[in-house]
Amino acid sequence: MKRPPVHRLVVLLLTVVLAIGGVVVRLAVLQVRESGTYAELGSTQRVHTEPLPSLRGEMLDRTGVPMALTLDARDVYANPSLVVDAATEAGQIAPVLGLKEKDVRAALSSPGTFAYVERQVDFDIAQHVADLHLPGIGLLPVVKRYYPAGPVAPQVLGFVNVDGVGTTGLERQYDQLLAGSPGERTVELSAQGQEIGGGRQIVQDPQPGSSVVLTIDRDLQFQAQQYLQKAVRQNHAKGGTIVVLDPHTGDVYAMASYPWFDPNSFASFDPTRFVNRAVTDTWEPGSVNKTITAAAALESGAVTPTERFAVPGTRRVEGYTIHDAEPHGRETMTLGDIIAHSSNVGASLVADRTGNRTMEETFARFGYGTPTGIGFPGEAAGLMPAAPWSDLTRATVSFGAGVAVTPLQMASVYATIANGGTWVQPRLVDATIGPDGVRHDAPPPVTRRVLRPSTTQTLTEMLAYVVQDGTGVSAQIPGYQVAGKTGTAKKLDANGHYVSRYVASFIGFLPASRPRVVVAVIIDEPRTVYGGVAAAPVFQQVARYAIQRLGIEAAPAVPLPPHAMPVP
Repeated sequence: MKRPPVHRLVVLLLTVVLAIGGVVVRLAVLQVRESGTYAELGSTQRVHTEPLPSLRGEMLDRTGVPMALTLDARDVYANPSLVVDAATEAGQIAPVLGLKEKDVRAALSSPGTFAYVERQVDFDIAQHVADLHLPGIGLLPVVKRYYPAGPVAPQVLGFVNVDGVGTTGLERQYDQLLAGSPGERTVELSAQGQEIGGGRQIVQDPQPGSSVVLTIDRDLQFQAQQYLQKAVRQNHAKGGTIVVLDPHTGDVYAMASYPWFDPNSFASFDPTRFVNRAVTDTWEPGSVNKTITAAAALESGAVTPTERFAVPGTRRVEGYTIHDAEPHGRETMTLGDIIAHSSNVGASLVADRTGNRTMEETFARFGYGTPTGIGFPGEAAGLMPAAPWSDLTRATVSFGAGVAVTPLQMASVYATIANGGTWVQPRLVDATIGPDGVRHDAPPPVTRRVLRPSTTQTLTEMLAYVVQDGTGVSAQIPGYQVAGKTGTAKKLDANGHYVSRYVASFIGFLPASRPRVVVAVIIDEPRTVYGGVAAAPVFQQVARYAIQRLGIEAAPAVPLPPHAMPVP
């Protein structure tokens, strides 16, 4: 056999040497110069960092009953690159999670290496998914916000989104305090997504949030909502709002707007239901505003309780006709009669005697045009007419037209009278409790003197007259003297014109001589129209329950004010 030429062997040898040399050089490059890069790439593929959610603080009612708490949950996710059979796995997962099979299949077939299948799944249900041992399916530890009482005070509490961020209400206002600080856990995973035993594991523990103690009384809140819902339906109204507060401390015992929602399933409700209308919405108060007109007249000395006014059935001011709800001829009325029988014409005559400057200053002291500072997101300031007022402005404001307030602002007016003339800033939070269990009381509320105690005593007598013999008789409670005022106000359309739609209200307190609680009821567009018909009975129901819940004792009655009109 003929041997190959020597030069061919030399070429073959050189080729082999060069090939081996190239491999050696490449290995040297990989092992020395680029070793860090590839080690980092390998680590990136194996090492996985997952967040550890912090335990969000609870929200408790004034007695310590939880109104919002945090539960252990899981996010179910997929790594689509590791899913073997998307259709089969979707068919197994969907019934467990209560999802549509096509939606699960879409998540399992999506591009990339991560896709949520379902978020904030209850722990027990998530465990059923884990027990299926499906490739590419995993669980992430998360927490889920839960509201034990469901739709009780939902507009006050608000809710958190799926990422655990407070979105509305006090959940938003105190989000940073409640949320705490999340931690993280770093582990090494195999190609199948399983944790490598003995691999790297670094844990940074989360820091829990603080809890918030509310002034809300859950039982009183629940009952107030029941009565409000019933009243809205019986009066075929559009909606309604209730505020119940302590006139001495400013504590809000209950605050609700109907219709409401369940924060445990907020996504299924119209977002307009999320609004806390007691704080963020304004309305023209109507005749409940006459109490401030009387306060300005009495405090300044412009009118005395015994003075008598000749009140006609109608009156023209700057081309505008003012009239009372019920037609009448010229009648003799004291200030107490004007308030008790809710005379618009009489209120305008009292305002004329009092004057613009005194009226403006009194309204300002009560807080009109300024937020109460209750500490709630989106609180409205209300609306006051710009100075200088015309004669017509003074007249209309005297009976609650041309001015806008929130239900909370109006409730605070009556709380000021019940508190002897001192305005107390309303509040929804009583204290916070840190992760260490230490309670921190909220700062004392801001206060300011609005009226002399003697003025509020006279006003209380007039408001008691309203309930005993005036427009507020439906608010009477046997054994307890109630002081309060009805209101019926026309609504404005989008063009600023008054239309035949009304807001009915009743705001009052009890016992008249030793007030313990203020209740404000506003019914939006009732077919029954009048505050004495639509709102006063709700006040009576809520106040009766408050007497029981708060242990309110009866007190001696205040005398009725001087009056010129015959008492029924």
